[in-house]
Amino acid sequence: MTKPPKGWRIERLDKLAEIQTGIAKGAQKETPVVSLPYLRVANVQDGHVNLSEMKTIEVPERKVDRYLLRRGDLLLTEGGDFDKLGRGCIWHGQVEPCVHQNHVFAVRVTSSQLRNDFLEKLTASPWGRRYFRSCSKQSTNLASVNTSQLKAFPVLLPPLAEQRRIAAILGAWEIVTEKLQRLIVAKSARLGTLRRQLLHGTRRFPKCGRLKWRRVQLSEVLKHIFRSVNWSPIEVYRLISIRRRCGGLFRREDLRGADYKTTDLHELRTGDFLVSKRQVVHGAWGMVTREFSGCHVSKEYSILVNRAPEVLHMPFFDWLCHEQRMWHLAFLASDGVHREKLIFDSKDFLRHYIELPPTIEEQQRIVEVLDACDQEIRLLEAELEALKQQKRGLMQKLLTGEVRVKTK
Repeated sequence: MTKPPKGWRIERLDKLAEIQTGIAKGAQKETPVVSLPYLRVANVQDGHVNLSEMKTIEVPERKVDRYLLRRGDLLLTEGGDFDKLGRGCIWHGQVEPCVHQNHVFAVRVTSSQLRNDFLEKLTASPWGRRYFRSCSKQSTNLASVNTSQLKAFPVLLPPLAEQRRIAAILGAWEIVTEKLQRLIVAKSARLGTLRRQLLHGTRRFPKCGRLKWRRVQLSEVLKHIFRSVNWSPIEVYRLISIRRRCGGLFRREDLRGADYKTTDLHELRTGDFLVSKRQVVHGAWGMVTREFSGCHVSKEYSILVNRAPEVLHMPFFDWLCHEQRMWHLAFLASDGVHREKLIFDSKDFLRHYIELPPTIEEQQRIVEVLDACDQEIRLLEAELEALKQQKRGLMQKLLTGEVRVKTK
């Protein structure tokens, strides 16, 4: 954007606000001092303050006013990870008195021509993020801005009435997304509780409670297989990997045999249970769904298949492996001198015992309930991501004047 739209102008931030720097931790202290709560980068999130862990710092008594936060200050982080660059929110005096560390800026609007809620939205918008990225000092995965760069931030300045209306519109979107985020957290917590109850047998379905769960050795219901492929240097292989914390399988880049580092590849089929030998202690395992059938993995993975379908419903076992006690069994079955260098031994793992619902029907009902809860959360997460994308597009249009709002 070369020039602002009609009725707007661009001003440097230091012409409209004061930029207050914070106190450095470990700086030489004068006496007497007072101990005060202070905000760190971890406390300043995108659009809100996280006060779950507040720390205190000693401040020279005569300099307290120099570092005190005031209601209405816009808190901005100087950087760190790329996603923290220019991240900020408005301080509403949640803790008083309170100071801030030197990695958090307090921007105090002094001009009657600028609203702090409009400035908050502008710094978080694509306009703001582009500026911070363009002038930041960058290294591998890290970036930071200094006071001079923040002072030079180009503020797009529409009339006050328009600022008020833009901030109100974007604020309404934020309320919706925040409510949806809280709903997802609540639904996820409920799923966790329900999962533990159903998978431990402390919650049973009607007519199932009288039948005791059975104790079975894993080798009775699972077996380790090798489904080797006939390797060819010109064949294209559909490679996959698996996320930690039972995050599911995902496709990697397809490669010709000649471009892959090993010729020892194995084919997957629907219903297989895939284990990452080196990452299983972090929950990197899961059942192969239909979309990944026919894909390939290297010898860095173990493939377990159901040998007793009349005893074990494989989707039930997949849910069971979300539990920490199953991760612990995988840990016990792994060899090595360091947690990050452990290698899973399927033979050792299959020697362990688990408890199973006595009937396939009960296992299937448990899976149906957990799948339904999980699908609801996935749909809500997709809706949340769509809202966030729409909001980013809306911010770009409203905060640059590409789309104008009515103020009367």
